[in-house]
Amino acid sequence: MGMTEDLNNWTHEQKCRKAVASLEKNGFTARYCAAPQDAAEYIITGAADAVTVGFGGSMSVVSLGVEQLLREQGKEILNHAPSTLSRDEKLEIMRRQLTCDLFLSGSNAVTLNGELVNIDATGNRVGAMLFGPRKVIVVAGRNKLVDGTLPDAIKRVKEWATPPNAKRLNFKTPCSSTGFCSDCNSPDRLCRVTAVIDRKPRFTDLHVLVVNAELGF
Repeated sequence: MGMTEDLNNWTHEQKCRKAVASLEKNGFTARYCAAPQDAAEYIITGAADAVTVGFGGSMSVVSLGVEQLLREQGKEILNHAPSTLSRDEKLEIMRRQLTCDLFLSGSNAVTLNGELVNIDATGNRVGAMLFGPRKVIVVAGRNKLVDGTLPDAIKRVKEWATPPNAKRLNFKTPCSSTGFCSDCNSPDRLCRVTAVIDRKPRFTDLHVLVVNAELGF
């Protein structure tokens, strides 16, 4: 690693640690992870007592490779992502995620003030983050950090997270073709539910892992 990369990594670390401190001040259990492997190990340890583990469709979580490890441990995996599932099967899994033992998700944005900002098409992901599962672990790469206001965080989601997600999911939205948000009214519009978690929900054991790496969108 050269000097420039070292210094850039150091700068990112300071921002990650500031986000962690702010999250802790806001009541979340927060952890700085120097590398994705650290986040993966935290999740595996945190899943020790879980029987059912829900996946919220996060590419950040997918990149950690924990799903197969959890399967090998005998956990029941609740993942609605496989294309082989019917619409009804997907909906049933989404509903079961709301009461699973451990729910794993990313966050579209995390402000340095310690707020989680997410935009959903259906609301199942943010619903499970707020209340229901016995434990929630949110993974956020350094690219999700926003040094600014809540409108800045929402802008980050619509400009950098939604277009690639729409393209990935083959949704017929303007942004999936242009790469730019046009605040559309498309039937396939993803931006339907905006949730800001500015303090840890009272009855949710919510953990946030801030990783010094680029993860997801």
